[in-house]
Parts: sequence; structure tokens; C-alpha cells
Amino acid sequence: MKTLIVAPSWIGDTILAQPLFTRLHQQHPSLSLDVLAPVWSAPLLARMPEVRRVVDNPFAHGDFGFLARRRLGRALRIEAYDMAIVLPNSWKSALVPFFADIPLRIGYVGESRIGLLNSRHTLDPAAFPQLVQRYARLADASDAIPVPPAELPQPQLNSTSAQQQAARRSLGLPVDVLPAVLCPGAEFGPAKRWPARHFAELAHRLASEQLPVWLVGSDKDRSLGEEIVRMAKGAALNLCGQTTLEQAVDLIAGARLVVSNDSGLMHVAAALNRPLLALYGSSSPTYTPPLSSRAKIVTLNTDCSPCFKRICPLGHFKCLDGLTPDMVLKYL
Repeated sequence: MKTLIVAPSWIGDTILAQPLFTRLHQQHPSLSLDVLAPVWSAPLLARMPEVRRVVDNPFAHGDFGFLARRRLGRALRIEAYDMAIVLPNSWKSALVPFFADIPLRIGYVGESRIGLLNSRHTLDPAAFPQLVQRYARLADASDAIPVPPAELPQPQLNSTSAQQQAARRSLGLPVDVLPAVLCPGAEFGPAKRWPARHFAELAHRLASEQLPVWLVGSDKDRSLGEEIVRMAKGAALNLCGQTTLEQAVDLIAGARLVVSNDSGLMHVAAALNRPLLALYGSSSPTYTPPLSSRAKIVTLNTDCSPCFKRICPLGHFKCLDGLTPDMVLKYL
């Protein structure tokens, strides 16, 4: 059984797809599983033992590229895949498996993908409130009994001690400490980001010789990290934009504690089974919770949340602005 998964674009959603990969291997012991994914998520997929190889998906978000998708699909015919599962709901995301002549093409109805998909599921959001459930559901027939979330396998990324030490050495970091890692970014927008002054106060109160505080994030978070360091009076080390995603994984894997917004790195920390405080504001822990028994969800549950907006539509950011460092520290 050879299977191609068309992966989502977001890092967090890619991790939430891993239980689907595990279930497919449970159902098909001889499975070879390839994943069509953007280049930025390839390092995560390489840390998943269920994945044989990553096929580069060169199409940016919103890029239709019909002819290029047809060329890629035709090039993949040589793989002779038996099955494809398309996780995004867009019409264009189903084109590559169609042009690859994969006989069984599975996904949700989405943008009326009749013809492109020949095994279509209709989503019942009430029956499947979590995204991980929705993905894992695609391993089963549409009329199968749903698997409760507690019975789904949890995501698990590989990170060895050697990889963790190598990441630290390459960044000039001590190899013999257990840091607190703070992840202040959130790709979706500012409505998901705990205020910089709150991160700064938390860093100032956590930092000690035995517990250094490291800020980890993408290059887009670099200036935010600098702001936090300035307000924390140097109590934190800004590593935002200085690591590859692989190095970020290995730094988080060696953390004593992770505090993160609802972001891709939050799901990375959960998949590495680190003690995690997950901060929620405009998004919902019902929909995309961190899948780890060591994660604690920290939220005010304001009347206006979750709104799922990039920017607070009411202009006050109360859901995260009102979540003080004192409140967060109580979860430790």
C-alpha cells in the first residue's frame, strides 16, 4: 500500500495530522507513506517515523498554478500510489493526486471537489470538534464509528540528545542547562499573541542561573523578541530568527518548561512532550488543543472569545491583555 498525503500549510496543522499517519500504519502494516508538503514543514515531517519521504509542494498559499500542478501530478505517476488523502479543503489541493492517476482519492467535500475526489466525506463539526479528529477520520470509511479523541494516538516528534546538543553548540548555547523556552510569536496574527510586556515580566520572574530563559520563534518574531528582552532588562536571550526549524525543535525538546501562544511551536512542544503552558485568546482550545498530557491550557474564556480573528474586532485584546503573568504563574 503506497499512500500520498496532501498536507496542510500550517506547521501546527501538520503536527495534528500525525495521528492520521499513525492510524494508517496501524491499518496497513506494509504502508509506505509520502507527504506532499511545503518546504517549511519538511523538517517536522522528517522527525515523524511514519513518513517515508516528503514531496516538495512548491505552491504558495493562494497560488493556483494549474499547469504546474498538472506537471507535478504527472511526474508522480511513476510512484504508482494506491491512495491519496487530501487534508486541505480547497479545490486546487486535490489536483495533484488527480493528475497522478491515484485510484483512491479521499477528502472532505470542501469546495465541491466532485471528480477530483472519488471518496468524499461530509464534515459534521459537532461530531468532530477537534481538527485532529477531522484528519484522523479520513483513515476510515465515512460510515465508521468515530474514534474518541482520547483514543487517538498523540503526535510525537523525534529529537535525540545528540541532536539537542548539536543544536546548542551551533548556536553557542550551554549544553548543560534546562531552560524555560518562551514562544512569543503566532503566524496567524496579533489577536493570538500574548502581549510583549507580559512575556517580559514572566521572563524576568522566571530567569535564574539555574533556569535561563530563551525566546524561540521565526525571523518574523525577531523584533518582538528584541522588545521582550529590552522590557525584561536582559532577563531573556532572543533566539527568534536565529534558528532553523530543526534547531527550534531540538531547543524545545531540551526545555524544562515551554510557554507559548497558540502557534505551530506550541504544537511542537506538545509533540515533544515538554511541560507546556498554552496561552489561548482569539482561538479555541476546543478546536486545536495541544495534544499532550503535560500541557496546561491557560485562557480567560472571555465572552468575546474565540473570535478566530487576526486582529481583535473590538479593539481591546481583552482575552490576552487581561491574562496577567500572575495568572500564568499559578499554573506552574
